[in-house]
Amino acid sequence: MSPKESGMSRMLFPIGIQTFSEIRENGLVYVDKTEYIHNLVSTSKYIFLSRPRRFGKSLLLSTIKAFFEGRRELFEGLAIAEYEHDWEPHPVLHFDFSGNNYNSFKGFESQINRIFTEFENKYEITTDDADTFGVRFRRIIQTAHNKTGKRVVILIDEYDKALLETVDNEPLQEQIRNELRGIYGNLKGQDAHIRFAMLTGVTRFGYLSIFSDLNNLQDISMSEQYAGICGITTEELHKYFHERIKLFSKKEGTSVESVYKELKRNYDGYHFSPVNSPDIYNPFSLLNSLSECNFDDYWFRTGTPTSLVKMIRNGNISLQHLNNYDSGIRALSDVSFNLSNYISVLYQSGYLTIKGYDKEFRMVRLGFPNMEVERGFLNYLLCIYTDIPENETEFAIRKFVLDVRNGRTEDFMQRLQSFFSDFGYDSFDLKNLERHYQDVIYITMKLMGFHTDIEYKTASGRIDMLIRTADYIYIFEFKIDKSAKEALEQIDSKDYMLPFKADGRKIIKIGANFSSEIRSIDSWIIES
Repeated sequence: MSPKESGMSRMLFPIGIQTFSEIRENGLVYVDKTEYIHNLVSTSKYIFLSRPRRFGKSLLLSTIKAFFEGRRELFEGLAIAEYEHDWEPHPVLHFDFSGNNYNSFKGFESQINRIFTEFENKYEITTDDADTFGVRFRRIIQTAHNKTGKRVVILIDEYDKALLETVDNEPLQEQIRNELRGIYGNLKGQDAHIRFAMLTGVTRFGYLSIFSDLNNLQDISMSEQYAGICGITTEELHKYFHERIKLFSKKEGTSVESVYKELKRNYDGYHFSPVNSPDIYNPFSLLNSLSECNFDDYWFRTGTPTSLVKMIRNGNISLQHLNNYDSGIRALSDVSFNLSNYISVLYQSGYLTIKGYDKEFRMVRLGFPNMEVERGFLNYLLCIYTDIPENETEFAIRKFVLDVRNGRTEDFMQRLQSFFSDFGYDSFDLKNLERHYQDVIYITMKLMGFHTDIEYKTASGRIDMLIRTADYIYIFEFKIDKSAKEALEQIDSKDYMLPFKADGRKIIKIGANFSSEIRSIDSWIIES
């Protein structure tokens, strides 16, 4: 290996490191976002930013903290160093709600009390046991300003962590919400003492519920100007990591272009503004992939969206439509505290992203951002919809792949029957049983990598499910508590085969009946 290659192999990646000073002092690679920070601190005062987990929000706040602390040496060579700033230190009140458990009000109080006590000790503030958190925060802001002569900077990381963790405990959430109202209300009431304030989180809860009268907060979550403030753009990928990708391509035994293409397919595709948003790569997955010179599902496996998956399963929406879902822009902005608007939650959490925009009607088209998210989401859905353990889904899918790819339809149907027979009672939505069956088969086929359509439209009706492989076209018709014969007769009577007769691939018709009594397939008929 040449010296240059050896040097690139020692490129230090900030995996899991969210402290700006540590990255700069230890020579870790830093994608320069300080142009955005210059614009923020120069033109705005109260900011809110929503981004998915592990998308660089904490590092962004850490960078802003270092700037307002006047640590000019850390910014040498970065974009913000080209602008005139006084670089005078300001008192910075930095809150990080990410690393705590909020399953009790005592745990919440302990976290807030620890943070406030640290600031009170620093500024020699005496407290009274009767003081509320709101009163203590107001006193900290005023005292920090008066003692330093500089207005205060307030940075709140993962402001919504306690609220998200208490979705299933409404009384506890209401307690926490009342305390947060008193704390966050100071961001308006103490305006004369505040130089800059920024809150970040995954989900934006409605202002009237959580921020009370805080109507001076500028939400940049869907701003065109700040669409690239977190994550890594295509331009940044080429600028900072091209040499690493050359090394990656040698390890893979493929071209540089192929590595770029695979990185894009797996980790790119996020858009945080309806118009003119750059393509954004998931920074956590991208940096892990480049560090290991390997492709894997890094981001999705760091957190299991159990509540979100259950929302989809219980919601009145076909899974196929999740990758092609129309929504109003306003509906994506705020969510309720019970997360009932699961489409907004899926968007804000990073499982869906903006794929298109209708300016006239202010509608956006949503879909999965990339293969990592779609694959991981469907894998976990399969575990929720069925009783297959998460570590066994790939093994189960492999068997289906071989059956469908090789035209072993009888084996496939027997396996599918066994598949459904293993479901627990609670796995079934008896009110929407047919959709439940369709969703499970759709998830299975998508994970198998086949082109699958649910409710495929023809001139004479809708095919329940259509699967196309390199050699076969499968036409499925399902019935509930009827007969496989009736299902097959519908395929023939509505001439579902007509659009595919000139295709050249072998057409296989499958009529199947699901029994609500045994909660499985009780019969099927196959015809070629």
